[in-house]
Amino acid sequence: MRRAFALAVLALGGVNAAASEAGCRVESDYELTLDPRSLILVRDAAPAKAVVMRQGRLFVDDAWVNLDAEDSRRIAAFEQGTREAMPEAQAIGRAAADIAFAALGEVAAGFSSDPRATHDKLAAARGKLDARLTAAVSPHRFDGRDLGTDISEAVAEAIPSLIGDIVGGAISAAFTGDKSRLERMEHLDAEVEAAVTPRAAMLESRASALCQRLQALDAIEDGLEFRLPDGRRLDVLRVVAPSGAAAGH
Repeated sequence: MRRAFALAVLALGGVNAAASEAGCRVESDYELTLDPRSLILVRDAAPAKAVVMRQGRLFVDDAWVNLDAEDSRRIAAFEQGTREAMPEAQAIGRAAADIAFAALGEVAAGFSSDPRATHDKLAAARGKLDARLTAAVSPHRFDGRDLGTDISEAVAEAIPSLIGDIVGGAISAAFTGDKSRLERMEHLDAEVEAAVTPRAAMLESRASALCQRLQALDAIEDGLEFRLPDGRRLDVLRVVAPSGAAAGH
């Protein structure tokens, strides 16, 4: 029984490692939407409650801003870079979810006395996660506050419903002397690690590259000469580097 729980935790640990964004954290006070013409950012707090970037032009709250040529270039570059980054952020989120449920599937299939029922539970949990990921990140919308927690929460929600299957299967195998299942149990931790590690490493590489792109966007924003009426910088994106120091702000 301890082994069943340990392997479930191993699966979740592999997921968290894969979804760690390679140590970089993206923060924003804004909800972001992209439409064919504009990048739109909204938040509750003033000033800059509403920000629109459109082909080098900048709208803040209730008026278009007069920008010099360099700031216009920066705004255009920020919008274009954001458009290019969002599909990759979506793909990384879904790839992390794939790793999560592949690991859980390995554990559940190894122990469950009813693999089909367990598979159905996993499929239902994955369907819920897909809906949450669609709400959190898409090629047209991004809410970084939601993305990081959705995968871990979905896996954490799935584990209790699987524990009964896993523990029951382990006990059944022990009592019935199911040698084939017992033998697989002996090697299942290595199987899970083998399934998760290379995919997690590949995902980490992609996430690291995305972090670099987002850090470049943060640097573009930091370079703006434009200031809000109260003298503060426009601050729609913050990228925190692995050392804990923000890349930019």
